[in-house]
Amino acid sequence: MKRRIIANTYCQSLLAGILCVNGLTFAQSGNQKTVAEQLGYKATDRLLIINNDDAGMCHSANLATIEGMEKGLITSSTIMAPCPWMSEIAEYAKNNPDKGFGVHLTHTSEWKYYRWGSVASKDKVKGLLDKDGYLHRGVMEVYANSSPEEALIEGRAQIQKLIDAGVPLTHIDSHMGTVQVHPEYFKAYIQLAAEFNLPMRMASWETMERYGAGNGKLRDELKAQGFIFTDNFIHDEVSGDAYGKANTKEFWMNIIKNLKPGITELFIHATVLTDESRSITGSAQKRAEEYQCFVHDPDIKKLLKDEGVILIGYRPLMELQRKTFMQK
Repeated sequence: MKRRIIANTYCQSLLAGILCVNGLTFAQSGNQKTVAEQLGYKATDRLLIINNDDAGMCHSANLATIEGMEKGLITSSTIMAPCPWMSEIAEYAKNNPDKGFGVHLTHTSEWKYYRWGSVASKDKVKGLLDKDGYLHRGVMEVYANSSPEEALIEGRAQIQKLIDAGVPLTHIDSHMGTVQVHPEYFKAYIQLAAEFNLPMRMASWETMERYGAGNGKLRDELKAQGFIFTDNFIHDEVSGDAYGKANTKEFWMNIIKNLKPGITELFIHATVLTDESRSITGSAQKRAEEYQCFVHDPDIKKLLKDEGVILIGYRPLMELQRKTFMQK
């Protein structure tokens, strides 16, 4: 895919009528239809993207992702480019272009023993790396030691690595939300979405207000520029201790029953329960329960059908965005 390098003057004003990125014109959209309507659905329809995060993190995550796409309810997944098992899932994505894979932009390496470093040259992203040469464990450590420019360089390298591996990318999101919850790092996130012309995972208005990521109005500004993203994103519900203690199946069935009209993305970390997954993360059991719910559970499949929920991936959103962003 041809690289589209964004101008350094970007982000001076997202309210401007036109944003130019070397060879690509981002025209202010006058389309008042919802994204669902632009995709040919009714405004009252409930569309759902079920995205499995952390593909490529380990073999157990890859197994769950592949089985979930072929036999279950997983409609989308995002790949962690710096991780040891990236090549396995990238090969699957390359050989199965009908499946939807995006980039799980990875700026942290959180596990105790299982770690990874940067994709970009270490001398270009020194602030992203800890004393052992791995990406920092936590989001706040990233902010304290690195710069948004380094996050941009690393994100670009990760996207390019997957493109070079032959993955037909559909979108981008952010591991642990690192480039989504800090206003300055969020600019790098927007820049990558524009540069590679990919839809980005967007938090809800309320979540953006809470974290101060440019405030919720930024959703409207980006939409006016032609960026395409979901109406709703299941985040706050699964980001605290309450989800860890909840009955996984009952939790997700309740979410499905209460989906709003429009397009919603929910994210899971479905992983096959193995010695590998147990040794990596303390949340292996919860991840295995998500695997059971969204790959094998007949009740959830039936509920989606009974509720009239329409399952989609990110590819239609990508195609719509690329129609909106016009080549000069």
